[in-house]
Amino acid sequence: MHFFEYRNGELYCEEVRVKTIADEAGTPVYIYSARTLQRHYNVFKKAFAKTKPLICYSVKANSNIAVIALFSSMGSGADIVSGGELFRTKKAGIDSKKIVYSGVGKTLREISYALENDILMFNVESIEEIDVINSAAGRLGVKAPVSIRVNPDIDPFTHPYISTGLKKNKFGIDIRYAIDAYSIARAKPNIRIIGIDMHIGSQLTDVSPVVSALKKILKLMKELGQRGINIKYMDIGGGLGITYKDEKAAHPERYAGEIESTLKGSFDGTLILEPGRVLVGNAGILVSRVLYRKDNGSKRFMIVDAGMNDLIRPSFYGAYHEILPVHKAAQSRLVKQDVVGPICESGDFFAHGRSLPVLEREDLVALMSVGAYGFSMSSNYNSRTRAAEVIVNGSDYFIVRKREINNDLIKGEQIPSFIKVRSKNA
Repeated sequence: MHFFEYRNGELYCEEVRVKTIADEAGTPVYIYSARTLQRHYNVFKKAFAKTKPLICYSVKANSNIAVIALFSSMGSGADIVSGGELFRTKKAGIDSKKIVYSGVGKTLREISYALENDILMFNVESIEEIDVINSAAGRLGVKAPVSIRVNPDIDPFTHPYISTGLKKNKFGIDIRYAIDAYSIARAKPNIRIIGIDMHIGSQLTDVSPVVSALKKILKLMKELGQRGINIKYMDIGGGLGITYKDEKAAHPERYAGEIESTLKGSFDGTLILEPGRVLVGNAGILVSRVLYRKDNGSKRFMIVDAGMNDLIRPSFYGAYHEILPVHKAAQSRLVKQDVVGPICESGDFFAHGRSLPVLEREDLVALMSVGAYGFSMSSNYNSRTRAAEVIVNGSDYFIVRKREINNDLIKGEQIPSFIKVRSKNA
């Protein structure tokens, strides 16, 4: 459920007309509903009421500090994958002891930064990473809290680019070698083993692969216990999917029920969950303005001012996003058309052959369900300034990220002295 709806033919976000925001903030613009974010977090938390897990919002899904701060105010921790995300979570008020650090390529600088901030734990993904963390902790005179990310070799039945739990994927340590990895970590003087971690993929609509992976992890934990390695935290990742088109996504209650049933009597520590898309996906829209319409005789095009640099999911994953007119005419003729952006790539599209109303220049359209992996994956390709971000709370709205200006595009760049600049018009 979300709080985007039509009223008298006009699209609203909560109590605010979407057109009002677009007129002030300009387009393209990302708009997030605070009520939707809050509702989704509370539904997820309530589903796991019996287990009382540590919920660590997956920051990569949407890293705007206003979104992170909203979840922080509700008690959430954070799952991070970079030093930059750690910086963002601290700015947003996340408690360091609720931060878990995942990712296969943590740098020495990032590891040291996380140790200095006294995070809850690192989800370690390779033997060499154990060595680097141990060395970094030794230099700082601390013991690094670690969990080992175990790759259970389970097919999550999702897009191959967001599948992370097969042994062919780069993530985690193969479950066959996990006991050896734990033994190596236990022997390190500056490592403190506190957890075990798994994450098999994103946009999961079927709970059964998670349950299958969890059963493998529980069996491994039993073997670790027999070797004197006791696990305090079990991080089972995130990845719960949402409905973009016709997917039948598992409700958090069903997800929680399957997890709790599998864990019953087998684990008495703290469960860690890393929801991302399920919290923010349907809480955001991208509003774009129609620039031109074009008919080449065999195909019709709607050219809008948002491009693949603003929302890359359709180009990258072939992802579907519903496209709605911000003003819905009483009688609107539907025509099959491609919705495309201004980027100089044939892959710059949001829809192919979609039946949509015939709109005019300057009309507004809303791309739905873009709260996850929308702005966070945007770029400056074609030297395009990135969009503004707005959050709506009831009848109020706030620009939580200003639209970039041209000077932002060259921030940090300089022309070296050996190049003579002919024009002085800059």
